[in-house]
Amino acid sequence: MTIVKNAKKRGRPPAFDRNSALERAMTAFWMHGYDHASMPVLTTAMGISAQSLYATFESKEKLYREAIDLYRTTIGGFAARALEEEADAIDALERVLLDAADTFARTAGAPGCMITTAPAGVEDEPMTVFGRALRAESIAAVAKRIKKGQREGHVRLDADSTTWASFISGIVQGMSVQARDGATRASLRRMARLAIDSLQQLRPGSQGIPEHAE
Repeated sequence: MTIVKNAKKRGRPPAFDRNSALERAMTAFWMHGYDHASMPVLTTAMGISAQSLYATFESKEKLYREAIDLYRTTIGGFAARALEEEADAIDALERVLLDAADTFARTAGAPGCMITTAPAGVEDEPMTVFGRALRAESIAAVAKRIKKGQREGHVRLDADSTTWASFISGIVQGMSVQARDGATRASLRRMARLAIDSLQQLRPGSQGIPEHAE
């Protein structure tokens, strides 16, 4: 626990737990998105003043980046854990999809994926670039696991790892959006199961789908 004591100014304001404040900021960003998480929204959620927020986290942007890091190492770390812990690449991808369905549906107040709601667009604004990079990293991690599966003999050698990784990430992002719109766990798991059925085409010996360049 990190206790932050604000500088004395007309009396000493109460200290606050930085870690708890960051966790509450994470939830606020997750619920509202970066753009709509205004300073009043953030300070109310965190239980601190704007002065304390700037003194401790320097800026909204830096606070958001810390919140994303916290998300990726806690609730949002399910995909990384699945990719690392499962010995079979296809099993790892199946677990990513099912864990996504379960995680997105059960998160009270902030359903879906925080990374999916990170700023997006074609502009080169710093936060848009940051959000784009987060999603690209997710795709790259899945592609890397598929390639590892190919080396280990669990995945067809002719499978396009980048295309399959983009497909899986697209399903996960779609489930995130639907979870935010109120989709149930059962509904999300049915979506995951359809994607899992398609993954069987990655098994060595399966017929697979011809992959043509456009």
